[in-house]
Amino acid sequence: MPGDTEITTPGLPTLEEMQHWTWVVGRAQQMMLEHAATMAQQTPIDMSAFTDPAAFQSRLPAWMGSMPQAMLDAQADMWRDGMTLWQGFIGAMTPPAMLAESEGGPPSTPGTVPELRSDRRFAARQWHDNPVYALIQQSYLMVSEQMLRIADSVDGLEPRQKEKMRFALKGLLDASSPANFAMTNPLVLEKMVESKGENLLNGLDHMLSDMRKGQLTHTDPDAFELGRNIAVTPGKVVYETPLFQLIQYAPATDEVLEIPLVIFPPWINRFYILDLNPQKSFVKWATEQGITVFMVSWKSADESMAEVIWDDYVKAQIEAIDVVREALDVRQVHTIGYCVAGTTLAATLALLAKRGEAERVKSVTFFTAQVDFEKAGDLTLFVDDEQLKLVDQLGAKGYLDGRYMAATFNLLRGRDLIWNYVINNYLLGEDYPPFDLLHWNGDTTNLPAKWHKSYLKDLYRDNRLVQPGSLVVDGTPIDLRLIETPAYIQAGKEDHIAPLESVWRLTDHLSGPVRFVLAGSGHIAGVVNPPSMKKYQYWTNEAPVNGLEHFIAGATETKGSWWPDWIEWLKAHAPATVKAKGARVPGKGKLKAIEDAPGRYVKTR
Repeated sequence: MPGDTEITTPGLPTLEEMQHWTWVVGRAQQMMLEHAATMAQQTPIDMSAFTDPAAFQSRLPAWMGSMPQAMLDAQADMWRDGMTLWQGFIGAMTPPAMLAESEGGPPSTPGTVPELRSDRRFAARQWHDNPVYALIQQSYLMVSEQMLRIADSVDGLEPRQKEKMRFALKGLLDASSPANFAMTNPLVLEKMVESKGENLLNGLDHMLSDMRKGQLTHTDPDAFELGRNIAVTPGKVVYETPLFQLIQYAPATDEVLEIPLVIFPPWINRFYILDLNPQKSFVKWATEQGITVFMVSWKSADESMAEVIWDDYVKAQIEAIDVVREALDVRQVHTIGYCVAGTTLAATLALLAKRGEAERVKSVTFFTAQVDFEKAGDLTLFVDDEQLKLVDQLGAKGYLDGRYMAATFNLLRGRDLIWNYVINNYLLGEDYPPFDLLHWNGDTTNLPAKWHKSYLKDLYRDNRLVQPGSLVVDGTPIDLRLIETPAYIQAGKEDHIAPLESVWRLTDHLSGPVRFVLAGSGHIAGVVNPPSMKKYQYWTNEAPVNGLEHFIAGATETKGSWWPDWIEWLKAHAPATVKAKGARVPGKGKLKAIEDAPGRYVKTR
């Protein structure tokens, strides 16, 4: 009967829906106004380099002048692929009966270069089932492919300039993907309808929060607490300087190797990458293999460290080695250097060898470390006069904010570490998952500005570490050829921070016996791969080889973790054991306990 039910017009929003969306828009405006008020109280950023046309034009790279001709050369390909796409779209929109009457049906969509074809942002079926979104994503891939081809065809550039151009262009293309925008992403549009816009408010809240802290969030920031559910291997801080704390871990066996292990993690990020949780912890696993483990925990830089240079880190490594030797009354220690700390450890060993003190170190293990930076990968693209000037500006207080380095590393894998989270956390408004590895990745450390600039200039740009005598550390010229300490070198097959070819070159500069192991995965997962996880694989080659290609050609693959191979190598060099008592227990010997692990320095922000 008339009046018994509410009559609505199909396709038009109800009053309730209109009120809800009005509230969503109003709430979004309120959030942005509150954010603007907060940011207005902070120091403004100088944007003149971007808003001044003259300044902007002066920053355009020289290769821009070569683009027009290359673009003209690519127009035919672009027209052909565009027509192919359009015909495919028309075919998809045409009723089957009419399509059957056409000549051969719709042509296939154009192919893409491998790095574009693997874009997981388009994996969802909505990008392929709906002809409109299929056209959008295929058009994007087509244009991206042609732009990269244009970049590759530009003449008159040095290889390094072309690499910089291609890297910048690829970053721009990743940023312009239709998946990154709400109105061209079918998943976001579906979520907007499903949640009635709540996803946009959640996403806006996430985005404004990240803008306030100046860093992209990858995981739930409240899910982990050092010493509670991350970095929990029992131990004590037993020594401390203004630059580092030394942690000694409790023994897990009745007997331990006589020669202890000192681990030097990088001071870019924090040491607990090797002690994430009991299942992934290299530290815990090493103690279970009967090793007395010491870990250096570097202090995050502040204004007091304005004058800290590379010499200070080399001397700190020697100090830690000597402290452990004296505390346990042993002649030698095993050492591990991870990434930049491994680079520094090579300089430390060269310094000791030059001074006739090489016997202090029984063995050295390098985790994804480089000494020869000729093939150091995309990070070298961030080392030029402009970047060094930027380091001077950002490090005016004597230290470089760790968020700068975090952004740099994120840019190396922008599709995975930036835009994936823009989509999930900003557009879809999803909650952050708890993930210990990403928590560590976002737990940035500040760097001494003077050290960082000289490291970029002397090593990445000028490659001086492999030039005998070019670098002088603590008054002593460095020559890596003097190092005869047995070395275990681990590289990651897919490492984008320390590329495989670059890590391999360590073998060319050391004079002692070397075991090279190629691990599956990359800079982190290739290292942090405990046997219990039964993941990845590693490759070894017991025969003499004449280079990396020769090593790979004759390598034997072993499934799972390379850690058991390492412990077998380590024990073969010094199998003697002692009782795990007295000084082998943290705080029970000459070194008294200062505080429980993981200590204060790792918690300093």
